Amino acid sequence: MTMNFKPYITRDPAICGGDPVVTGTRVTVRTVLASLAKGMSDDEILADFPTLNRDALRAVIAFAAVSAEEDLPLPAAPALA
Repeated sequence: MTMNFKPYITRDPAICGGDPVVTGTRVTVRTVLASLAKGMSDDEILADFPTLNRDALRAVIAFAAVSAEEDLPLPAAPALA
């Protein structure tokens, strides 16, 4: 089961050009994911972005997982014999 990320992620055209951010911050989902991709630990990210907490980090990952799933092509339907 995927975490309910909706309370943690906001999209508002007036904030960071509408990029998804952690609610109540200007920290973009993209920035957090880039930090994770660079190999930063949760503790390092939380130190760099003190407005975040561990639940927010998990929400970013859940949001990315759902977004990636939506972007995947549907598997081909099996041929009927």
